[in-house]
Amino acid sequence: MATFFGEVLSVYSRAVEEDEDELDDENEEDEQIHREIEEKREVHIEWYPEVRLQCSELIIAVGPNATVFLSAYVLAESWDAVGHVSLWNEKSRCTSRQTSAPLPGEPACRFYRHRDNPSVLMCQSTCYIAEDQLFQWTDKLFGYLPNRGLNVMVLSDSPVAEYKTPGYLYGSAVPFLRSLKSSAFKNEALCPALEQPNIITGLPAAVLSHCQVHQIPAVLYQCYTDVIGPDTVTMETYRPAITSLSKLFKLELCPSTDVLRKFAKVSEAQSNLYT
Repeated sequence: MATFFGEVLSVYSRAVEEDEDELDDENEEDEQIHREIEEKREVHIEWYPEVRLQCSELIIAVGPNATVFLSAYVLAESWDAVGHVSLWNEKSRCTSRQTSAPLPGEPACRFYRHRDNPSVLMCQSTCYIAEDQLFQWTDKLFGYLPNRGLNVMVLSDSPVAEYKTPGYLYGSAVPFLRSLKSSAFKNEALCPALEQPNIITGLPAAVLSHCQVHQIPAVLYQCYTDVIGPDTVTMETYRPAITSLSKLFKLELCPSTDVLRKFAKVSEAQSNLYT
């Protein structure tokens, strides 16, 4: 502030200080809310107390057909539940820290270990994992596993409507498998590679990206299907991929009709204009 004589005087303004105090309070509140949201959305992996991990083969199934395929063809016997993932987001509204095992039929990420070959670890993921939780999921899981000597296989479902092709897909060609692999995976994939410009997203992409960065041999088999829920035809599509692991554990290559009916849900029209 300048006087009539040209002298400059410093001016104290209480309003400015009050505005700064209010801004600091708002910033502290915002930071507190942000911390609470981060804590609520944190991913936790709960291992059961007696478990000692010595994993060399990791199989991850994501989606209804992939997970049901493992239930019908692989998890028939000799597998023990060893852990689960607990998380919270807008679509998976379980508690942020669920120490008890998820209930049967509840969307979840469950881990199983082969009883006779403890080096084989299997994960069935049927719950939604938000984008901001994918890195946590992969980082925490692989933090428990050795990078050396580890092989990873991912089975994943995807709607055929998301598959991009210059030609026409005939009905008899669906469902079908496509593969992607990390540079450290030296074996031949058991189906054609995923063509550009197709991409993968979600948990399968996060797992494969982690394996690529850390030089872990990994292969992804993505099944494109035109059905929403589990069905026997789509489940069969995964069989060539999993038979490569038959030397590690016993497979049920021909499940009975009763077993398949137990897991595969028959789609029924609930209501329409004609019923």
